[in-house]
Amino acid sequence: MNKLTKFNSTHPIMGRIVQEFGVEHLREIIYPPFRISYRYDKTKVRVVRIWRSERLLKLP
Repeated sequence: MNKLTKFNSTHPIMGRIVQEFGVEHLREIIYPPFRISYRYDKTKVRVVRIWRSERLLKLP
């Protein structure tokens, strides 16, 4: 996981856009069996949520 976050901080657009939201700055990486969602801007990459990929994302 640590290698994944280091690579992601240097290549923030490598993940796919989260389908449920459809915004450019919110992306996810599938790291079986997990889904890792993150936000990025010009200076930071922040992990938003990690959950098992078989669980559905519940929107508020």
